Amino acid sequence: MKPIQLLLAIGLPLLSQTAPIQVKSMPESATAVPQDPYLWLEDVTGEKALAWVKERNLESAQELEGTSAYQALQDGILKILDSEAKIPYISKEGAYFYNLWRNAKHPRGLWRRTSLAEYRKPEPKWEVVLDIDALGTAEKESWVLHGTKFLKPGFTRCLITLSRGGSDAAVVREFDVTTKSFVKEGFQLPQAKSEVSWIDRDNLFVGTDFGPESLTTSGYPRTARRWTRGTPLSMAKQVFEGQVKDVAAGAYHDATPGFERDFAFRSPDYFTRQTFLLDKDGHARKLDLPDDAEPSVCRQWLLVKLRTVWTVGGHTYAAGSLVATDFDAFLAGERVFTVLFEPTTTTSLEAYTWTRHHLILNLLEDVKTRLYVLTPEKGVWKRAALKGAPAIGTASAWGVDPDHSDDYFLQVNGFLTPDTLYYGTLGKDPEKLKASPSFFDTKRLEVSQHFAKSKDGTRIPYFQVSRKGLKLNGSHPTLLNGYGGFEVSMLSSYAGIRGLGWLDRGGVFILANIRGGGEYGPEWHGAALKANRHKAYEDFAAVAVDLITRKVTSSQHLGCLGGSNGGLLVGNMLTQYPQLFGSIVCQVPLLDMKRYTHLLAGASWEGEYGDPDKPEQWTYIKTFSPYQNVKAGVKYPPTLFMTTTRDDRVHPGHARKMMAKMKDLGCDVRYFENVEGGHGAGADNHQSAHFWSLAYTFLWQTLN
Repeated sequence: MKPIQLLLAIGLPLLSQTAPIQVKSMPESATAVPQDPYLWLEDVTGEKALAWVKERNLESAQELEGTSAYQALQDGILKILDSEAKIPYISKEGAYFYNLWRNAKHPRGLWRRTSLAEYRKPEPKWEVVLDIDALGTAEKESWVLHGTKFLKPGFTRCLITLSRGGSDAAVVREFDVTTKSFVKEGFQLPQAKSEVSWIDRDNLFVGTDFGPESLTTSGYPRTARRWTRGTPLSMAKQVFEGQVKDVAAGAYHDATPGFERDFAFRSPDYFTRQTFLLDKDGHARKLDLPDDAEPSVCRQWLLVKLRTVWTVGGHTYAAGSLVATDFDAFLAGERVFTVLFEPTTTTSLEAYTWTRHHLILNLLEDVKTRLYVLTPEKGVWKRAALKGAPAIGTASAWGVDPDHSDDYFLQVNGFLTPDTLYYGTLGKDPEKLKASPSFFDTKRLEVSQHFAKSKDGTRIPYFQVSRKGLKLNGSHPTLLNGYGGFEVSMLSSYAGIRGLGWLDRGGVFILANIRGGGEYGPEWHGAALKANRHKAYEDFAAVAVDLITRKVTSSQHLGCLGGSNGGLLVGNMLTQYPQLFGSIVCQVPLLDMKRYTHLLAGASWEGEYGDPDKPEQWTYIKTFSPYQNVKAGVKYPPTLFMTTTRDDRVHPGHARKMMAKMKDLGCDVRYFENVEGGHGAGADNHQSAHFWSLAYTFLWQTLN
């Protein structure tokens, strides 16, 4: 995960138990459009708005839930989510391997641990550390565990992040894993979008809501403070601050043995980041790097992933490259870098991860993964393919304990291949630890990759999952999915819910790798930014046209589904290309691009879309703002809008207002809003099963 994405994901998906979500008012300079008659639906927990939500939910329930097929699908999806045969993924913290396990008896989960020797067994014995359901019952709260941060090197204390109902805003509490209890009078933070980092046992770096001007306009911490045990949070000493218009700012401690350092950062927008080294006196030294680069420091190494071309030290490094140098030499003024990866027209760097002595690169070659191991020896980085990595499918590897070992986990899956988890030591063949069962019939299915030509001639890859020997007669119910934003790559992956809800019924599934994503590196992403946003939508429409031209399907049998930025994508299919689709599912979407920067975390995405309060930028933003572009007299395909009350990242007002406007225009629309779940499908498995059962029932009814 990219550094700024990691920060924002603290913040990834009972009303009466939480303060209302605050919404910024429209500035006077932005009143160039008529008053919005549906603005009242932005009052997230308002009585009138929630009554409207309840009515819409009831209408959808009456239409979609009243069949035996719906109930069978929901039961089947819940069975998948609650399956005891799923892989219990683990992370190493000290001597133990930890896991959060959700099932029918424990919908919010058991946070538990075991040893590697025990984990290797078919049925490991687990030691429960914290029962999230029991905690919620005892405290009368709808707790969802959002994460833990351990204090090194002892690994006996951790900071636990707990969210009410799945919202990004959460509380933080200090926990002792030896006594399995919260630390009396330990570190505690009230509900906010906080960022915390251990410095030592008695000190933290904290970014949280300290009151006026302590948050950015995006709602994330603007200041970082050093908080000492036993002192009030209000007395924490400020060590760094960003600007109000930044996305976020903060500080963190690198506890790598022998290389302990303190860093601070500020992110002027989602795609830029300035990194600072903090000295013992609290002075912040800015690292001399491009703001749009992604730096990381591990032990003696500084690695820099470039988003644009960089000329330094008499050398020019290509956009999308990963370069490395000695960190101390860099601080001393040396600017000699070694190129660890340079992209081609078909390859990009998806991710990288350290073990104790090696670096693992996860590359994409025409959207198919390849894994390589780099080893620094005497100034030279040796490169070899990761031993035992599969030649097909999607694979990702990560270090088990980079401070101490060269062990790694390897996860392998694909559209038709359930997850398999391996454990290995670099240089040796990995051992198979766990394998997930198949949750749908794959024997009759096949995967193929195709390429469509977009409006400007660009080659757009997409994957097709369908029955073997599919007759190209235009009759097959087909679901097109995509994202196209924030440099996020859409890869082949196994999804039992999709298999049961769509493929098992004979549906065709399509995954489009459109511009705006990261499939071909930062240039692929940059090609659809801001004024060029239309290219992502042209790409997606080109895939739809290609499917119809190839006679995989026809417009009346072709549906599309997308969430978040993908919700904006399918919202534009609705308003710009309604003739191509038989139905649309639009989930947790952005839709009102005139208001988006004034709703919750919206201001943090100006780097992706632009600022609608600037007239010259609104000129192009309004062309891809579905809420402004939906019109009377147009025949739109049947549409299902889905969101959550607890989504404090993408405001539920987007989906609410679009639904209300289209309903009043007499369009064929329906709506579902889950009361929990954050920016996701649900706070527990039952909620997720309900969410996806509604979506697939609607799609099958409208496209079959």
